[in-house]
Amino acid sequence: MRENPFVQHTPETAPPAARRPLERIEQGLGYLPAAAGRLATSPQLLEGFQKLNALFESTTLDPLAREVLILTVAVRNGCHVCVAMHAKKLAALEADPALAEALRAGKPLAEPRLEAVRVFTGEVLDHTGDVPQESLDAFLGHGYTPQQALEVVLGISTYTLTTFANRLTRAPLDEQLAPYA
Repeated sequence: MRENPFVQHTPETAPPAARRPLERIEQGLGYLPAAAGRLATSPQLLEGFQKLNALFESTTLDPLAREVLILTVAVRNGCHVCVAMHAKKLAALEADPALAEALRAGKPLAEPRLEAVRVFTGEVLDHTGDVPQESLDAFLGHGYTPQQALEVVLGISTYTLTTFANRLTRAPLDEQLAPYA
């Protein structure tokens, strides 16, 4: 078996275009996640993810809905790093621990509005965007808007990028995330 070709970069060892983004990540979190260090191998991918994530965070979806979407994608794509990181974020949002447990298990959520996000996210993925009208109607029927339906697509795109990249680079779980694994 070949050695993993993806280097665990730091702000000092990263390609020049990735150094400042890594410094910002480290300052924001208080540590540099291994996944970010490996993504820095491609400064464009790292920057692209950061820009997409900032756009997704600025959407009209509320923070819990965004985390439901992210965990739905992360579980589906098998990204253990993303699952742990966003389970931690749910805890920081003081969400009921049962929410993260249900998302990990792919089980229905107790809150109907959040369940609508989970189901719609799955429908968008299953149908590569061409969701049946009844699926879109069900999502909209929970008070979401057509704008938010498109914001779901943005979130899926953003977190498909990072889950695939984390899996490709075989990003390890950071000790800070171990309690949420």
